[in-house]
Amino acid sequence: MKYLAKLSYLFLCGICIGVLSGCASKPVGKTMEVTAYCGCASCCSWERGSWTYLKLDFWNRYVSSGPQEGQSYSGLTASGTSPREPQPGLFSTDSLIRPWMIPVRIIFFPWLLLPADGTIAADTTYYPFGTRMHVPGYGWGEVQDRGSAIKGPNRIDIYYDSHNEALQWGRQRVPVQIIYP
Repeated sequence: MKYLAKLSYLFLCGICIGVLSGCASKPVGKTMEVTAYCGCASCCSWERGSWTYLKLDFWNRYVSSGPQEGQSYSGLTASGTSPREPQPGLFSTDSLIRPWMIPVRIIFFPWLLLPADGTIAADTTYYPFGTRMHVPGYGWGEVQDRGSAIKGPNRIDIYYDSHNEALQWGRQRVPVQIIYP
């Protein structure tokens, strides 16, 4: 029994030393050009229906331009996930700004209690999938996609659910905090 107690004590000490020594990577700050996109046809280059079926299969979506033109469009990111906006979670600055929404979130939207990262498109030669970034005015996001126009280490795209929100963001140069996987 003493052996187990001593072993667990050493294990906890090792964890404390690892956490206190800063084993987690520190964020890297960089000013980047950040543009916004959504899942609409104009942002993601897809169209309803195929000319093969005289556009009668309007429920299907097909890629309208690029090297995969004419192939089926699924709406998934390059890493195979569904794109999403960041969710602040229950314990966030949004809860401080609108405290009356806390009971509504707890009762009607319990799945929104945990924070979730948004989707970011970046050049994966510089930022591999899984790289986390904090964009001021957007929140935390994770690189899960790559865009055809996103080239180089100084450009990223952030995902919004609506086209109007993406247009409101437009194109901005902001300081971004980067945490590599």
